[in-house]
Amino acid sequence: MRYPAGVSELASLVTDKVTETVRSVDVMRRAGLVPFPRLDEGVRSLVAIRRYGPFAGANHIAARRDPTAVGIVDELGPLTFKQLDDQSNALARAWSERGLGPGSVIAALCRDHRGLVLTMAASGKLGARLLLMNTGFAKPQLADVAEREGVTALVYDQEFTGLLDAISPSVDRYLAWVDQGQDHAGRAIPVLDEIIASTDDRPMPSPVKPGGFVLLTSGTTGTPKGAPRPHTSALASAQFLDRIPLRAGEATYMGAPLFHGTGLSQFILSFALGCTVVMRRKFSPEEALKGIAEHRCTALVLVPTMLQRIVDLPAQTRAKYDTSCLRIIFVAGSALSPDLGNRANEEFGPVVHNLYGSTEVAVVTVATPEDWQRAPGTVGRAPVGCRVALYDETGKKITEPHVTARVFAGSGLSFGGYTDGRHKEIIDGLLSSGDVGHFDEEGLLFIDGRDDEMIVSGGENVFPIEVENLLVEREDVVEAAVIGVEDADFGQRLKAFVVRTGESTLDVEGVREYVKANLARYKVPRDVEFLEELPRNATGKVLRSKLS
Repeated sequence: MRYPAGVSELASLVTDKVTETVRSVDVMRRAGLVPFPRLDEGVRSLVAIRRYGPFAGANHIAARRDPTAVGIVDELGPLTFKQLDDQSNALARAWSERGLGPGSVIAALCRDHRGLVLTMAASGKLGARLLLMNTGFAKPQLADVAEREGVTALVYDQEFTGLLDAISPSVDRYLAWVDQGQDHAGRAIPVLDEIIASTDDRPMPSPVKPGGFVLLTSGTTGTPKGAPRPHTSALASAQFLDRIPLRAGEATYMGAPLFHGTGLSQFILSFALGCTVVMRRKFSPEEALKGIAEHRCTALVLVPTMLQRIVDLPAQTRAKYDTSCLRIIFVAGSALSPDLGNRANEEFGPVVHNLYGSTEVAVVTVATPEDWQRAPGTVGRAPVGCRVALYDETGKKITEPHVTARVFAGSGLSFGGYTDGRHKEIIDGLLSSGDVGHFDEEGLLFIDGRDDEMIVSGGENVFPIEVENLLVEREDVVEAAVIGVEDADFGQRLKAFVVRTGESTLDVEGVREYVKANLARYKVPRDVEFLEELPRNATGKVLRSKLS
């Protein structure tokens, strides 16, 4: 029987969705997230996520699976999943008694420690919306975001007290971390540890619906925008597990901050798998290696600048720690250069997994170690549940290899618009990532740069990332950034900012000659400036607005 075109398309969509769901469940089963044959436990897990959201739900699942298992290890020591579940019950109850609940917006300005984890879980149990603030915010950014998002309560570390005087006094304040040997404003601000200890830790009634959470964009070009996640499907975890072999009951070292999508996604997933998460308030490359060795971590979660600091450690320092347990180095948040990825694989074995995504789009692609070995610099392929496509400026889909075009992507984790009402461009149901890239003959994706970073010099399109990657291949260059500046003759020209090693004798002409010997003449920077370090935000992204 021949069906009308519309019916055939609908049937095809349904078939694709069912196939995707089956594949997602199988991915989760292999990772140990779906406890076959105990389907009843699987159902309870789905119910917990639906009731409490991803943070409290994942914690509750892990506490039920093994109450004695260690959930986190921070500077204060270990806490089991059961202790975290009980303490977040107490915190939720205390906040409820203070008037917080559904409709409240609880902002967290915290480094990675138990106070932030408990805040994340307690907000889910209340049905409040959680807003994760960037610890690198300046005072004006913090105040603007708090006002725009309608913050009801602010949980913060004591070190950030000086930023808060621009925030409305009507916003409740709670201290999540008090520095050792310091008081806290004459005890006028409640401390999480104290209110938890003085409150009943029985479970709270589940909220009518989860409050969700809001991630903030990096704000490198202005006030950060809010990208809300009102709900999260349990199947979305397959987007990571399909190409990143995390397994239940292991340990993860969390180098990336939890307020960033990189750290947050892997924290939630590690919790749901019952993995111990080792975290520190501030990242130290040697401390990371020590933590991996001590807790036998199988996964390390980083942004590229953190990985750079680890591989730049002296060989004798790296050799002090047994990191043979490490199976996964999960890198995301900004571009991973071919040189850095290759150095990491040489040091730790073929373990680097390079994720490409964004605050808005979430997961787009993941490059496995096999992908990287085949094509250093690639961001890989889309995992189950994700789609990626390229479109030119007219909206035409580009399928030919090695043709640079705009990147569009979609997944169950993509956001539905910024909290200020704005949105990103959508084509064929896919969201613009703001980047441009190309596929190779094998379908591996490469990112060529930001759409708004491309310059036109003498009629030629130039993407600075190609020059940056070339420069950092030199042993005497620590890092480099390249931008476009105005030029009276060519419209725009390239300017390079280079950080040299201590013993380097590289000069301006040496930079130009090196680029000229390896790339087209129009890609040679006319201007070169040497810096002690590049300006970066808290997640390692270069602040190009500060380069000129």
